[in-house]
Amino acid sequence: MKHGTSETQALVLAGGRGTRLKQLTDADAKPAVPFGGQFRIIDFTLSNCINSGLRHIAVLTQYKAQSLIRHIMQEWEFLDSSMGEFIDVVPAQQQVGESWYSGTADAVFQNLQLLRDTQPRYLLVLAGDHVYKMDYGRMLAEHAQRGADVSVASIDVPLDLAPSFGIMEAAGDGRIRSFQEKPAHPRPREGRAGVALASMGVYLFNASALYEALDRDAGDTASGHDFGHDVIPRLLPDARIYAHDFAASCVNLVEGRPYWRDVGTLDAYWEANMDLVQPQPELNLYDEGWPIRSQEHHLPPAKFVFDDEGRRGQAIDSLVASGCIVSGATVRRSVLSCRARVEEGSVVEDSLVLPSAVVGRGVVLRRSIVGERCVLPDGIRIGVDAAADRARYTVSDKGVTLVTREMLAAAAKAGH
Repeated sequence: MKHGTSETQALVLAGGRGTRLKQLTDADAKPAVPFGGQFRIIDFTLSNCINSGLRHIAVLTQYKAQSLIRHIMQEWEFLDSSMGEFIDVVPAQQQVGESWYSGTADAVFQNLQLLRDTQPRYLLVLAGDHVYKMDYGRMLAEHAQRGADVSVASIDVPLDLAPSFGIMEAAGDGRIRSFQEKPAHPRPREGRAGVALASMGVYLFNASALYEALDRDAGDTASGHDFGHDVIPRLLPDARIYAHDFAASCVNLVEGRPYWRDVGTLDAYWEANMDLVQPQPELNLYDEGWPIRSQEHHLPPAKFVFDDEGRRGQAIDSLVASGCIVSGATVRRSVLSCRARVEEGSVVEDSLVLPSAVVGRGVVLRRSIVGERCVLPDGIRIGVDAAADRARYTVSDKGVTLVTREMLAAAAKAGH
């Protein structure tokens, strides 16, 4: 067991709607959205916990949580309860007053009794909707060595993207001097022009420090009850708060660069999936030393049929999950999720096809996301004519087209 992990409880915040993913989250919370062919987004955070040696994990849910709850209960119930190990799914229950969670800090505050019952020494607060590989044990060891009250995992981001993050300034020893959540005019990191020091939304607290901070925050009627906006800045004058360099605990360095993605927008989600089809992807899914666990689908292998000129089942620079059939079609630089099918004469390029979707015959699909259980009719062309796509589907800022069953039904009803 790694340093401190047996004394640590992880809290995975998985209750957000994820509105920037548009219709992908109409039925599911963002952490339950499929990713990388056979995973759900939350699988990365949970795998990090297990691989780091953490065995006390609570997943706090709220928005449309049923598919997420089912996924965790069916695929993550392998810990030994007789040894005190657990992954608890904790729905919002209005345990404090009559309100639902009103912020990330409030979500934890409403479950303080659950935490006090298990009496952890450290509390690790995590987001359930980021894609990365991190050894939390290294962060714990550094936290203890520094005598910190709070540690915040940090990563450099380009200055033009910094307004989307919590931005910190830190002294040479890592102690945080200022913290601003999504500042309009972020300051560059000292000595590093063009980048800012950003919070990853990974917070490690001494339990006593967290309890005190949340009690105080709950009594502040002016607070938004958010860790980045309210709790961390308010602690700065009195607590020992340090930035933890993600590069020191990332287990997926590429030429010295740590890989971390917030997949909160359609473009970011599409780009992170397309990262996986590169000849040498930055996110390594084949690392046996740090496996990403997920659902065991018990499906047959992927199948490619026909080898005639102009009618050849093939996938090039692509990920094809179990249960897929590519029948006389061509797939390039794309991700086919489990049980997806691509029929004869179709061309799929730079696209993400989610579970159980069917691409009909003679379809052209480019720079697109096809939702779960969609059936694309024969001959349809998506990602070819931007104006036509905008009339029927959702098109992102960077021109990625999202297609769902509801959109297809509406288009068919309108005669498109």
